[in-house]
Amino acid sequence: MPESGASRAQQERTHISTTQVVAAESAATVTPPGNPAATDAARRTGLLVTLVLGGLTALPPLSMDMYLPALPAVTESLHASAATVQLTLTACLTGMALGQVVVGPMSDRWGRRRPLLLGMIIYVVATAICVFAPTAELLIGFRLLQGLAGAAGIVIARAVVRDMYDGVEMARFFSTLMLISGVAPIVAPLIGGQVLRFTDWRGIFAVLTVVGVVLTLVVWKWLHETLPPQDRHTGGIGDALRTMRGLLADRVFTGYMIAGSLAFAALFSYVSASPFVVQEIYGASPQTFSLLFGINSVGLIVVGQINGKVLVGRISLDKALAFGLSVIVLAAAALLLMTSGVFGHVGLVPVAAGLFVLMSAMGLAMPNTNAQALMRTKHAAGSASALLGTSSFLIGAVASPLVGIAGEGTAVPMAVVQLVCAVGAMGCFLGLCRPWQRVA
Repeated sequence: MPESGASRAQQERTHISTTQVVAAESAATVTPPGNPAATDAARRTGLLVTLVLGGLTALPPLSMDMYLPALPAVTESLHASAATVQLTLTACLTGMALGQVVVGPMSDRWGRRRPLLLGMIIYVVATAICVFAPTAELLIGFRLLQGLAGAAGIVIARAVVRDMYDGVEMARFFSTLMLISGVAPIVAPLIGGQVLRFTDWRGIFAVLTVVGVVLTLVVWKWLHETLPPQDRHTGGIGDALRTMRGLLADRVFTGYMIAGSLAFAALFSYVSASPFVVQEIYGASPQTFSLLFGINSVGLIVVGQINGKVLVGRISLDKALAFGLSVIVLAAAALLLMTSGVFGHVGLVPVAAGLFVLMSAMGLAMPNTNAQALMRTKHAAGSASALLGTSSFLIGAVASPLVGIAGEGTAVPMAVVQLVCAVGAMGCFLGLCRPWQRVA
């Protein structure tokens, strides 16, 4: 499915707004020397688009994680069980997974702006209704709608990046988005906790409503259409399904998609299990857990920036990806050996070090799988982005419950899930992507 250079060049000439953004990243190639004003304007345009797409990418984790400190208060306020209130999280995550399948093909047919603005408006309305939800059941329903609408930001942000960039520039931009999306889950619970100091759990949804309104206005004002009419798909549901079937029939695209999803599942298993592993098994305090969680997130962000600013353009994306997956496999294997008692009783420090290495290597795996997959799908970036996002969420949702299958007294299930996912990701990369063949 890769397109020829001539075809890509012809499409890029039609993207007036795209050219402006590309100029921000490579001003030396499009801006005449000695014209600093034009260079500064291009950089400002690129920074603005980066912030807009970063905000769209960060909104879903904010919607999920700002709400976490309020779960006990929601249980008491709505007179519901803890299991019922937990369904509000499950509903939002499910909506984000399924919404991407719907919004992705819509953006290929009608362009990026209209589906995105529609999704943002629905998100704002659903979030505002959550503020006044009188029962847990109604809250669950509108959290599902909130996730469905919020998925527009995830899938269309990736599609816009594919419209604007190619090759190493796309990989660099994904690394920049990882910086923003990596910070969001760290600061979201802190913001939620501060909001609870001044109001109740409903105030968190009020804050999210305001954020949604501001982001909607920013998108309407500054994010231009990046998919010209001649490149859009004109068919209906049948055409969208055929497009997705064609994408999945591309062995290399499917390999990158599954490899990235399995890497995400290894990360998701860490997020699900680490509170119990660090605090219940190794006896760390909540403050120590928060510190370790933050350090691991910083490691992922730093490596992601090294990938985008240093490695991309100097070595191939496949080599960086292969190295990242290899490190994840080795770290997961070391964690399994430590948690299963092969080295005797180990303390928190060695296990925390293994988790840090595993998390940091995600900064090489995740942006490069997305970039390599989307590089093959210029003709259907929205549908491809939908498949990438939905696959990651669904495989992560399947892997997450498995980390607690043996109870809260052992970390072995977490390490087993991580190792299986890591080995599976490496197997898909080598068996389906076969990078040495494409290099030859």
